[in-house]
Order: sequence, then C-alpha cells, then structure tokens
Amino acid sequence: MLKKRLGKTNLMVSEIGFGGEWLERHPEEESIELMKYAASKGINIIDCWMPDPKSRDIIGKAMKGNREDWYVQGHLGSTWQNNQYVRSRDIKFVKPAFEDLLTRLQTDYIDLGMIHYIDTVEDWNAIQNSEYMDYVMELKNKGIIRHIGMSSHDPKVAAMAVKSGLIEMLLFSVNPAFDMLPSGEDLGALLTEGYKYDQNLNGINKERADLYKLCEEYDVGITVMKGFAGGRLFDPKRSPFGVALTPLQCIHYSLTRPAVSSILCGFDTKEQVDEAVSYETASAAEKDYGAVLANAPLHSYTGQCTYCGHCRPCVSNIDIAMVNKFYDLATMQEEIPESVKEHYKLLEHKASECIGCKACESRCPFGVKIADRMIQAAKVFGI
Repeated sequence: MLKKRLGKTNLMVSEIGFGGEWLERHPEEESIELMKYAASKGINIIDCWMPDPKSRDIIGKAMKGNREDWYVQGHLGSTWQNNQYVRSRDIKFVKPAFEDLLTRLQTDYIDLGMIHYIDTVEDWNAIQNSEYMDYVMELKNKGIIRHIGMSSHDPKVAAMAVKSGLIEMLLFSVNPAFDMLPSGEDLGALLTEGYKYDQNLNGINKERADLYKLCEEYDVGITVMKGFAGGRLFDPKRSPFGVALTPLQCIHYSLTRPAVSSILCGFDTKEQVDEAVSYETASAAEKDYGAVLANAPLHSYTGQCTYCGHCRPCVSNIDIAMVNKFYDLATMQEEIPESVKEHYKLLEHKASECIGCKACESRCPFGVKIADRMIQAAKVFGI
C-alpha cells in the first residue's frame, strides 16, 4: 500500500483509507474483523465522524493492541443526543461527546482532531473566538489531539479555513460529479434519486479546482469523503455524465487532485476492501477515468487538464501531468510560492525540454493544448 504525506501533519497515510460510517450496519464482531482485515491490507487511516456508541466501540476494539497502526480522524461537534446524531457547537454537548470518543476508542489521543462539518460562512464565523474553538485549542495544546483538521463540503468555506492557517488538513468531498458544482450547492440533494444536474455545467468548477491548488500551496493535506457520490457514479442512469464509472476510476480521480493524500472508502465486506486495495496493482486502463469523461454524452471537460496521464509517454520523458499541476499552482497567484518552485525543480525533466512534437496532444482526451502549456510553464519557471 502506497503511503502519502498528509500535508504539514507529516503523517504518512495509506492512499486508500477507511470511512467508518457503515460499521454499525453489521454485527459488532463482523465489523471488528473487517477493520482488522483492512489493516492487514495496509490501510492505516480511518474517519470516525459517527457519534453512535456502537460504531465507536467497534473501532476501539478493532484497534486494541495496535493503536499505533492507525491514524484516526475524530470529530469535535458530532454528538449523540436522544439516540440520534446532532451536529453541535455547544460545549456542554461537544466536550462529553469527545470524551466518549476517547473512552470508546480506548485511547488517550486522536491523531486528527476534526472541526466537524463547516459548510457555510456563518458556520465558520460562529466558531471564531468561541468556547468551542477554545476547547479545540486546549486539546491541541495538551497533545490530546495531535493535529487540527476540518471537514467540509463547500469549497468557499474550506478555502477560508485553509487561508486562516488554523487547519493542517481537510476532509473534503471529491468526485467528478461534485467537482462540477459551485459553492453553496446542497450535496445531500445530489445524492437523492430525483436530483437533476444542470446541463449547462461544464467541467471542473473553478472554486473547487482552486481549493485543491490552495491546499497544495498551504501544504494542507486532503483526505477524501464521498468519493463515489453515494454510488451514483456507478449507475449510468443516475450519473450526471450519462455513463458509469468504476470504483477504481473514482479512486484514481480523487488521488490525482492536487493535495489529496487518501480517499476514505466505505466498506461493507472484505471483498469491497479487496476491490479498493486492488488499485495498488491495477493497470492504467483500469484506472482511466479520462477516456470515460471525455467520451461521455453529457458535461464536457474540453480544454481542461484533469491530470489523467493520457499524455504519456513523452519522447522527452517529461511528466506532463505534474508539470501541468505545478504550472496551474504557479499561475493562480501573482507570485509563485517557493514550495512550488522547489517541487518543479525536483522534476527530472522540465517543460523546456519539450520539442513540440505534439504527440501528447493526440492522446489527450480533453483537447488540451499541451505544447503551448509547456512553453508557458518554461517561461513561468525559467527552465
């Protein structure tokens, strides 16, 4: 299992992670065994947003004796009231819910303390200078949470959090369907049977693309939730593209976004774990989402580099997708961040080595003018 650095946390997390929300659907022993099986396959990060006692008990029992093998995303503000989930910033509910998390997980620390579910500017403003935020910082100062993260579905609010310098990582909803939608869209409605996509949508929404680049710039690692859009993308009748994608294609899409370190998949069975983990040995053809999106009858991505890698191989051995990523990162702001310059310099072959043969352009499913971009990248970086 490939491990990736989760931004400035410096944690090396498995690129396939475990989204724990389905654990409570099954008998306790079955779910404990499922978690242990995932660990045996190299999965080492799990998200526990769930406040219910059963889910938390399962995770605690599965980690018993091997706590150090797991990185846990534990949420502050996900509470259990009257036997149901309630999102709360009220410290009288937040504090006991977090203490319950520690108790049931049988641990005295949480690797990634998550500011839970911030989706509006009002939400973000409300937690500033609040008892809730005081409690988060108290836990961080005591080492009870090792790093501060945040979960969000909204690119505008997530960008505010990244720019604040408060968070070290972000749990964000990423998939090719969500990526077309602007800030403020109700993603919950998208998962319902009757939701209809606006047929005027065209490729990746700029706010979302800019968020991923911003996270890369600020070294805020991303873990992905809802990578399969609730299974909608597997059904051609429900997919906004008019065609179905596979789990491996959805995984690859998420992992090719800037700053993404891990996609957290929901698992019901060991077979589903095996399918997700098979990404590590899958062929380029099995991972290829580019051809599917390019040939889909709906929602064109024409002209947009999605970093899908179809441009390979290059006769000059340039990693075109990575050059394009760094070029996009560099041109989203007036001054190129030093970190982007340094990452670009580490590439074995630079944009200036492009001979303009345009063989890559004939392979690009989205009609990107790659040779022109190589010229511009060489100018931007000076090499």
